[in-house]
Amino acid sequence: MMGAMAAFTFNDTLIKAIGTSLPLSQILVLRGAMASLLIYAFARYQGSLHLRLDRRDWGLVALRCLAEGGATFLFLTALMRMPIANITAVLQMLPLTVTLGAALLFKEAVGWRRMLAILVGFCGMLLIVRPGPEGFDAASLYALGAVACVTLRDLVTRRMSAAVPSMTVTVLASLSVLMFGIGYSFFQDWAPVSAGQLSLLAGAACIILLGYLCSVMAMRVGDVAVVSPFRYTGLLWALILGWLVFGDWPDVLTLMGGSLVVGAGLFTLYRERQQARR
Repeated sequence: MMGAMAAFTFNDTLIKAIGTSLPLSQILVLRGAMASLLIYAFARYQGSLHLRLDRRDWGLVALRCLAEGGATFLFLTALMRMPIANITAVLQMLPLTVTLGAALLFKEAVGWRRMLAILVGFCGMLLIVRPGPEGFDAASLYALGAVACVTLRDLVTRRMSAAVPSMTVTVLASLSVLMFGIGYSFFQDWAPVSAGQLSLLAGAACIILLGYLCSVMAMRVGDVAVVSPFRYTGLLWALILGWLVFGDWPDVLTLMGGSLVVGAGLFTLYRERQQARR
């Protein structure tokens, strides 16, 4: 899981660096095409690409793909406008928002302790985005929209049957992001691509594949309740890479907010594990 978080953060760093010279739609298409090809080849090699799903699962997969495309667009748009550590800290809200969403939509039992942790996490998130007198700025809205889309994606994934292979979902999600980028290309002019930029995009595609592989292996081999807290190591990578590559370091309030979000998330995961044991 730590390898997966490192890979995803390195990918974000490469995309943020390329985003200063290439439009987002071009990045989505070029990286998406290479990543989809690599993921598809690996899924075929594993023999884990199965498309014979029932109608209910196909509906859930389609909804998940829509959420994936929206999340990628909103996250990368926010990434181009915010320090990488800030947007990564906002995304650490996911365990809390998924828990809240499951309680609201699926009537899953959530005790007062976890609800208090969710409230603390939201307070931490406000310290990170810090809306001014005029409300949230555009970058913060994109980041919060990405959290909403990823929350929807994860909630939909929970409702899928065990007959849906993980790699099939991964391939279709990658293709959905590619199609989203193609559609977005009609509204943006592309720029010439240098050999260096193309190599960075190819590196990002390979790193995405590595991240997916590590994530799938972690969930198959390890206890989910034990593995999940290691997702927060992505924030450490974001802090280090943001400082080394872009010269960004969060201020005190952002660090305090990130600490509150991570602490609340870890407590929520701990309580969920206790409930599962009971």
